Amino acid sequence: MPLPDPDLRRTWLFGPGADPRAHDAMLASGADALIVDLEDFTPPQRREAARRLLTAVLPRWRAAGRIAAVRINAIDQADGAADLAAAMPARPDVIALPMANSAEQMRRLDDAIAKHEAVLGIASGATEILPVCETALGVADVRAIAGATARIRCALLGAEDLAADLCAERQPDAIELDHARRRFLLDCRAAGIEPIDAPYTFSDVQGAVREAHSARRLGYRSKSLVRPEHAQALNDALTPDATELRRAAAIVNAFEAARAAGEDRALVDGLWVEVPTYRNAQRLIERARRLGLRVGGGR
Repeated sequence: MPLPDPDLRRTWLFGPGADPRAHDAMLASGADALIVDLEDFTPPQRREAARRLLTAVLPRWRAAGRIAAVRINAIDQADGAADLAAAMPARPDVIALPMANSAEQMRRLDDAIAKHEAVLGIASGATEILPVCETALGVADVRAIAGATARIRCALLGAEDLAADLCAERQPDAIELDHARRRFLLDCRAAGIEPIDAPYTFSDVQGAVREAHSARRLGYRSKSLVRPEHAQALNDALTPDATELRRAAAIVNAFEAARAAGEDRALVDGLWVEVPTYRNAQRLIERARRLGLRVGGGR
């Protein structure tokens, strides 16, 4: 079954690899994509136990309609190779790579995945790669990273490692990540892939929602997270609501009526609607339909 389009993958939830109770909580959260993290969320001494769980947890997540992903360790390290070898028989939808810094890394991972797909009888190219860009270099070079392989349809912006690499002071308002967040969005769009916003790593749901709304205004349609209890609120924040859809419909209808009358633009609630605004409203409505919303009547 094909994966949802990248812009429909609103929430990407990271969770520990060796904790079955956490896997249950991740599934119950409602997040669209679930990532077993064999890197930071799994201490080295527990990685082997985590690998053994993959063949049970990933099929269960996929059967429930979730995107099943695994974040491995660096592919040129022993742990990374062992992670990939354990993950591929479980047929993950996505392999996430931390500290993504270069196109060469992506090509090496692409080659390694292709070998596993061939041996396991998985369709060539079926497994996506998700670069996790959490260094200054990774953010600066995301266009080159994205162009390394057709497996890359999204890229994820880091938070804690990126702040550390920038020598920044981490705070809930995330001012220290503001430039990186804006640059990452711009370069991902230029590369034709979907940007995934950095996780909100503080505990309060309100802060996570506030950050999601700010990121959405910039153009993000997806966000990563590390707390299962944030998932539903973030899904809501990243989903067009009834008010937004009514406004988008008003823009489309007014502009089309103006064009039919031979006019170049339409005035809607004080905004002169031109072609780009019209197309953006159409895109919002079309995405809402693909998300399964009842357009015109709210959710």
